[in-house]
Amino acid sequence: MWIEREISDQIKEVTKFRPCVLLTGARQTGKSSLLEKIFPDYTYVSLDLPNLAQEAKENGGYFLEKFPSPVIIDEIQYAPELFRFLKIEIDKKRDQFGRFLLTGSQKFSLMKGVSESLSGRVSILECHSLSIREIQNFKKVELSTKQILEWMIQGGYPELHAYNLKPERFYADYLATYLERDVRQLINVKDLSVFDKFLRLLALRSGQVLSMNSLASAVGVSSPTIKNWISILEASNVIYLLKPFYNNFGKRLVKSPKLYFLDSGLLCFLSGIHHIQALASSSLLGSFFETLALGQLVRNFCNKGLPINLYYFRDNHGNVIDFILPEGNRLTVYECKWQHQGGKTPKNIEKFKSMIGEENIKESKIITSTSEPTQINKNTWVTNLIKL
Repeated sequence: MWIEREISDQIKEVTKFRPCVLLTGARQTGKSSLLEKIFPDYTYVSLDLPNLAQEAKENGGYFLEKFPSPVIIDEIQYAPELFRFLKIEIDKKRDQFGRFLLTGSQKFSLMKGVSESLSGRVSILECHSLSIREIQNFKKVELSTKQILEWMIQGGYPELHAYNLKPERFYADYLATYLERDVRQLINVKDLSVFDKFLRLLALRSGQVLSMNSLASAVGVSSPTIKNWISILEASNVIYLLKPFYNNFGKRLVKSPKLYFLDSGLLCFLSGIHHIQALASSSLLGSFFETLALGQLVRNFCNKGLPINLYYFRDNHGNVIDFILPEGNRLTVYECKWQHQGGKTPKNIEKFKSMIGEENIKESKIITSTSEPTQINKNTWVTNLIKL
């Protein structure tokens, strides 16, 4: 059963003016299925097959003759040597667009080849798992507190919703595949159980400022190892590191990034939360809801082909703003509240306004689990994940 994706229009658009499009994203987010759906007349070839990946590595010219454009090449990271042959093919017919559509699950191996060989020839888009809006449009159900809890545990991987799979079984298989294929390929982990422990401890820190030293101590490895592992997760689109907003506040600010998992279902699975009752009563609910909201904002940027322009604010006095979006010389600020009581602006937003100047705030948005958009005052709104 097909689920409509909001990034589809952007993919169609960029193929009109670029000879090559690279669609990146975590495994199982629907990259290859999406390209096959949009471009059914294209040849499809997957480098997931070892013999084809080896062929593309050793004889890229012959490989592209064997699979001529227009072609979809899936999992291009398994043959980065192919990029220089793609450059040659593209330059033969620079005025023909949309010839090569590529997918990849690992930014590390992809971006080096892209920057060296395909600069100016390729558009890069990111495909994440389903947004709350995409899930709602597919299932056609009303947004409610219970529904949000259910979708947080399910997560957004399309296969889960298209075939009504059990999240616990899906994520167990997903994790095993990710560890065995991607992690072993990118780093030399002798004991995968240690990396698994790292993932589960990291999940409990989603929505928090990242402390690599603290995490290293808890896992029992060095801080450089943690830094390397974090980079792997970021490159695989499993996590997102949200940078702090500095402006002119200098050293008063916390300078470490905040860490978020990009899919709430994987986050809940790693945290051992499998039922909505457990999530609803968990002390992690607030940070997990914040994680879910950050994911919706990230998807909104990526589905429009825009760079992610988000930050957080936190100073040494405990003043915190969850998300900040600079728009010109002004800021839109976001605050996550699982349930917002009353019609008042949160104190931390009022404090931030006094610090930075109310004239510099374009809009304040309080993100809740269920509320229909309502206006508190001139530029402060309560909104939900669908309208976010």
